[in-house]
Amino acid sequence: MPEIRITPAEGTIVVRAGGAIIAESTQALWLHEESYEPVAYIPRADVGMAFLEASETRSRCPHKGEAIHFHVVAKSGPIRDAAWSYETPSDFVTPIAGYIAFYQNKVTVETL
Repeated sequence: MPEIRITPAEGTIVVRAGGAIIAESTQALWLHEESYEPVAYIPRADVGMAFLEASETRSRCPHKGEAIHFHVVAKSGPIRDAAWSYETPSDFVTPIAGYIAFYQNKVTVETL
């Protein structure tokens, strides 16, 4: 099993897409998984859920469990499967339960 660490994010994590701020949080978590770039997981309360639309896509990580996906609804059109969430993750990553992460090649994720 790869090493996975979850750490509190310092500062404010901001997610932008289609000219809008769709998430902003001082309570985000970084998930560090060996051989991958760290991923910011943002509490659902800090995400503009009006910008997200449930997707049919589901994915499974052998270490984290099943993820549901979301499209980001932007002025320029939907950004397909741009976000995901582990609603009931595996036991060793429970801190990210219900948090939302975004693909950094589909939206802008920055730390302020």
